[in-house]
Amino acid sequence: MGEPGHRTHRHTGMNPWRAGCAETRTSGSEGGPRKPTGRETGRAPRPDPYTYVPTWSGTVFTAFVSDVYSRRIVGWRCAATMPTELPLDALEMALWTRERAGHTTAGRLEGLVHHSDAGSQYTAIRYGNRLAEAGAVASIGSVGDSFDNAMAESVIGLYKTECVRRDGPWRTVDDLELATLSWVHWFNTQRLHTGIGNIPPVEHEQTYYRQQQAREDPISGEPSLH
Repeated sequence: MGEPGHRTHRHTGMNPWRAGCAETRTSGSEGGPRKPTGRETGRAPRPDPYTYVPTWSGTVFTAFVSDVYSRRIVGWRCAATMPTELPLDALEMALWTRERAGHTTAGRLEGLVHHSDAGSQYTAIRYGNRLAEAGAVASIGSVGDSFDNAMAESVIGLYKTECVRRDGPWRTVDDLELATLSWVHWFNTQRLHTGIGNIPPVEHEQTYYRQQQAREDPISGEPSLH
């Protein structure tokens, strides 16, 4: 996943932000009117796509949950079938990631906007109930407009180019799952993203939280309001 100690784009010979969506089947960008990108990590809208990956043992489905503000993949799941549990497991991982970092309040992310297409897995009652339990607001795109879910499709395109095609073909769901784990870690901690100033998503989030903490801490010599 790149040389140790260096944060670089993978050498695929392609612009990583325009990497190949050709021959890539996804859940579809059902789209809708463009919405403003969130300015706060952990509260920014989260696009939730999934895609199909052929393996020697059959089709494997991979779902992701990404934070729009930081570009970080906060949840993902690979499975050999496509029940509601696949995107729901990815969502659970995303919530666990934020809770583990101490960014939730009683397990809730109040104000979070969760965006997805209009696929049946994302409009399922169980999925909607879990979002409500987490304090999130569901945002579902309208049919026939790809712009609204463009970031989610970009993640899928990068996944296919930088992981699936680069290191495949794959024999089983277990093989793909291990490769996806490695790629997501590299994507979050080493891959440079032009949309956030050519730094990795985790570094972008760390910078944000340091700035937030600095605003909350009183200046030396001044009385605290708390």
